[in-house]
Amino acid sequence: MPLAQTSSIVPVVVDKALCIADKGCTVCVDVCPLDVLRIAASDDGTQTAYMKYDECWYCMPCEADCPTGAVTVNLPYLLK
Repeated sequence: MPLAQTSSIVPVVVDKALCIADKGCTVCVDVCPLDVLRIAASDDGTQTAYMKYDECWYCMPCEADCPTGAVTVNLPYLLK
């Protein structure tokens, strides 16, 4: 599998200010059927969710089930 040489925009974006993974929430990780979301410590030491693998199906349960609305799935233009 080739590695990306430049940064790209991932489909699932998590607002670090709204994410409560630091308080034990793992809803987005638990509902993802492809297991592409992870929880890790950010630069300031708090834990937040992020998209580890860019294999999103745009099924959107992570966005729908997030209790704080921190998760946004950016649908490609052709799927809108």
